[in-house]
Amino acid sequence: MTPRLEAIGIVVSDMAASLDFYRRLGVAVPEDTDADGHAMVELETGIRLMWDTRELIHGFDPSWTAPTGSPRVALAFALPDPAGVDRLYAELAGLGFGHKEPWDAFWGQRYAMVRDPDGNGVDLFASLEGFRTQ
Repeated sequence: MTPRLEAIGIVVSDMAASLDFYRRLGVAVPEDTDADGHAMVELETGIRLMWDTRELIHGFDPSWTAPTGSPRVALAFALPDPAGVDRLYAELAGLGFGHKEPWDAFWGQRYAMVRDPDGNGVDLFASLEGFRTQ
């Protein structure tokens, strides 16, 4: 039996703020989950993206503590074109989520980095013309 990645969980301090951020990335999270301790959506890829409040996590793991320092994991969101990376970065940076402005990466993508409301890394990317990405 081989384990299969089926879900990614994000622990949040403010559910409504986090879900608003991910909705801006195009994740179709139901609006009626903003006040819940848990939210989940199945992405087009079949992977579930889940959010849990710190209070909910402490309910079953009282020893849990929030990580500090730089993010250890980043979610990466593909956009259809390099201009989309620039537009979305500008929108999110204008709301205080900017981290590293868009640049043309040597691996053939327009790339930018933002941080969600809890400081988790979120990368934005699109293939540059003339480069193939998988």
